[in-house]
Amino acid sequence: MAPASGCCYLGFDFSTQQLKVIAVDEHLDVVYQDSVQFDNEIPEYRTQGGVHFHSDRLTVTSPVLMWVKAVDNILEKMKISGFEFTRVKALSGSGQQHGSIYWKKGAETVLQNLAHDKPLHEQMKDSFAVQDSPVWMDSSTTEQCQLLEQAVGGAQHLADITGSRAYERFTGNQIAKICKTKPEAYKETERISLVSSFAASVFLGDYAPIDYSDGSGMNLMDIFTKEWAPQCLRATATQLKEKLGSPVPSSTVLGSVSPYFVRRYGFSPDCRVVAFTGDNPGSLAGMRLKEGDIAVSLGTSDTIFLWIKDPKPDVEGHIFCCKTVFTENCFCASSFKNGSLTRERIRDECAGGSWEDFSKALQSVPMGNSGKIGIYFDVMEITPAAEGVHRFNRDNKKVVGFPKEVEIRALIEGQFLAKRVHAENLGYKI
Repeated sequence: MAPASGCCYLGFDFSTQQLKVIAVDEHLDVVYQDSVQFDNEIPEYRTQGGVHFHSDRLTVTSPVLMWVKAVDNILEKMKISGFEFTRVKALSGSGQQHGSIYWKKGAETVLQNLAHDKPLHEQMKDSFAVQDSPVWMDSSTTEQCQLLEQAVGGAQHLADITGSRAYERFTGNQIAKICKTKPEAYKETERISLVSSFAASVFLGDYAPIDYSDGSGMNLMDIFTKEWAPQCLRATATQLKEKLGSPVPSSTVLGSVSPYFVRRYGFSPDCRVVAFTGDNPGSLAGMRLKEGDIAVSLGTSDTIFLWIKDPKPDVEGHIFCCKTVFTENCFCASSFKNGSLTRERIRDECAGGSWEDFSKALQSVPMGNSGKIGIYFDVMEITPAAEGVHRFNRDNKKVVGFPKEVEIRALIEGQFLAKRVHAENLGYKI
């Protein structure tokens, strides 16, 4: 619960599986935290790990209204707990990168005129031209990636402009697919948001701009000028610049919180909304890494990243813009799709669903796993583009399975060896 006196600040994280909130006071001490698990607490949307897996095994989406409903759910939890919203001086947050939301014509008017006596999801049910948003786990845009690279002169040239070669999950390619496969929905779209700017829009009560950091993960933004690259826009979809709006610095104060939250929950009308950003840039800024540091984030997707002063884009890995109060450097990131969901599967199969038993089994086998190695790609991986589970014995011969404790160590060692190999391939010295 927030303290009886003094201001506090809220941070929200719209991740793949849940919406989380944390409140800190003026000394950065945590005074409140909670979450809403999508699968369990909003079951009517029938998600698995927060997403819908489609029959082609490549298309992965999340229902936009589930995220909208989660906002009211988590604020109701805070209200019941006695949290004093009048103390909130400002709020901001992060969202899973690469997801895209397609606001239908007229949605801005809805945002600006929300009635405080009705929940958000009821008022916004007709605000989206695409009800299920493509998210970072989607791998169905290979055709669009190829067309984009061809249009700008190849993968390396695209990386030189946007910081990355074309990737299936990147938002520009998702937009191109929507434009081709759902032309009427795209025509009805008046604004396209990332998950981060969508979340900011809900709290702001108006369309919020995309910030530089999250915008640099779209294959659309020139990472050096921090503006949309005309050649990329032309190759992606018509009237795209107007639908995206202009990107802004990540520290931009967007305005005051929507009257909806003032009247329904008791926020101060002076509470400010600061631009939301992607989850990876947000994590990196929070850890305050210095040049030479490497961080490994273990989440639904695993990520390795580090600060760099002089970005040298390559066809492997990504260069993102990430200006904070601590640094103006860019950072390099590489993502691995088969992260926590794969670890949870092996935990359930080999350790009865217990992390404690999982850890004991891991420690019972010597480091190096006696030469046994496992590669676990439950879904199409990002780095490298591969799928399937592969196990090898100490003679480098493929085997069908491992004992449970060997399977656990093979998973963990295999995941971390893959990250190290990829980092070294990019030129980093461990």
